[in-house]
Amino acid sequence: MTPCVFILNGPNLNLLGKRQPHIYGSETLADVEAACRETAAGLGLSLRFHQSNREYELIDWIHEAREAAAGIVINPAAFTHTSVAILDALNAFDGPVIEVHISNIHKRESFRHHSYVSLRADGIIAGLGTQGYALAVQRVARLLAEAAR
Repeated sequence: MTPCVFILNGPNLNLLGKRQPHIYGSETLADVEAACRETAAGLGLSLRFHQSNREYELIDWIHEAREAAAGIVINPAAFTHTSVAILDALNAFDGPVIEVHISNIHKRESFRHHSYVSLRADGIIAGLGTQGYALAVQRVARLLAEAAR
């Protein structure tokens, strides 16, 4: 059975490519999904790709991942800095979790420097643009392979 990785995207990422392209670039979320699918296929992984502006939907997908996914890549967007609920949900997930941010959150406003999600994440990728997603998928694949040994 092919291991599945959930890629979860938080608020406003549906506007990727349109919203503040000087910060987030011109690629759309569909472009990100296509790149992740290509990377995952080469690594023998399947993907479930989701985006929501609603915190509870992200939490529901994390709960679903407990039974359906081997790993999670998550860009919680603004929920990064505010959501203990997402942290609690991730703490109930046993597989690897990689946190992704398109921009370098440490070069931005000070409120963006704190991440609740980082308290659970096995790795954090920030500031590498949308390329960070494919790198996160590669890292999940490596962690899964190491765990299988």
